[in-house]
Amino acid sequence: MSKVSKAAAASRRIADAPPIPIPGPLAEPVDRALVGVDFTSAPTARKPIRLAFGRRQGSVLKLERQVGIPSLEGFEAWLTEPGPWLGGFDLPFGLPRELIETLGWPTEWALLIAHYASLSRAEIRDTFAAFCDARPVGGKFAHRACDGPAGSSPSMKWVNPPVAYMLHAGVPRLLRAGVHLPGLHAGDATRVALEAYPGLLARELIGTRSYKSDDRAKQTPDRLIARKDLIEALEQGRSRLGLRLKLSHAQRDELADDGSGDKLDAVLCLMQAAWADARPDHGLPAGMDPLEGWIVCA
Repeated sequence: MSKVSKAAAASRRIADAPPIPIPGPLAEPVDRALVGVDFTSAPTARKPIRLAFGRRQGSVLKLERQVGIPSLEGFEAWLTEPGPWLGGFDLPFGLPRELIETLGWPTEWALLIAHYASLSRAEIRDTFAAFCDARPVGGKFAHRACDGPAGSSPSMKWVNPPVAYMLHAGVPRLLRAGVHLPGLHAGDATRVALEAYPGLLARELIGTRSYKSDDRAKQTPDRLIARKDLIEALEQGRSRLGLRLKLSHAQRDELADDGSGDKLDAVLCLMQAAWADARPDHGLPAGMDPLEGWIVCA
């Protein structure tokens, strides 16, 4: 069997398997908006920061609207708007403890973020590159404890994807806006920000199939089919989150037609925020490292 056939078979097995609920009782309903945020460190009108808003009623999550924010300044202005809301943000909220201790950076989260924000992107790149150069092949990057379970890129990575720059652009703005980051920093409890990762949920539902690309030439029919399969799985509630996504026909078409996958990624983050909304303490795991942070559902 070819690699492609094996991947397709694995995807079908994942899609056909019954959902594996994440343990924990449902919390009492809270009347607040839910939001999923597909973040970019360099937003433009063509590729804005994508926000997906919804409401949860029991195990049903209704997508209400989507918004694009074309600048970091606009993103920060939105963060300061009154709540109540709970959001899942697709950007890392912390760095690996091993990296921080090796560099001699502050080991208190807020002080670390203040130090990180004081650096330029060039300084971050050069510092992290020097760290990697001093390590053996196969272990260049340091990882957070949550990276393995989530399957996420190390938060110190500055290319493909540049998540280190996303942290640099996004997290200091969360702090300045005074939002609450459970387990990391106390803020306004009516505006709650959690680290989300859409790839975790996407892989559960369609395996390793690619469903997006920023390169128009790579926005192929196969990726369109993968997006449609992913949307169908969300609507049918086939994930272990125990939630079912409710869409209009127009919303379904809009998500499928976005070849970049940014709108769909925002909805995946919204689903993870809805799961956290239904759990005591937002599903905060026991033993979480308060310096590294955590990823919802990982």
